[in-house]
Amino acid sequence: MTGNKVFVVIAINTALGILGTAFAAASDHNGSQERPRSYVVPCSLVGVNPAYHPDIFGNPAVAKAYGFVQGLDRVWRVESNCRR
Repeated sequence: MTGNKVFVVIAINTALGILGTAFAAASDHNGSQERPRSYVVPCSLVGVNPAYHPDIFGNPAVAKAYGFVQGLDRVWRVESNCRR
């Protein structure tokens, strides 16, 4: 009888440990409200969302320093003569 109780306690602790670890891992990836850390490479808009970089795209002079220009349709583009 005592052996069964010990087994049940160990099984419950193991299950709770696994569930707790899974919950913590899921909350780290899905529950975080922070934006992922990213950077902007001069002369490249690959993978860049201008909304995440207001310090660059909010100031046309800074954007131009990175080689970006905003067209009449308000879409950001890389200058044709941009050099890294």
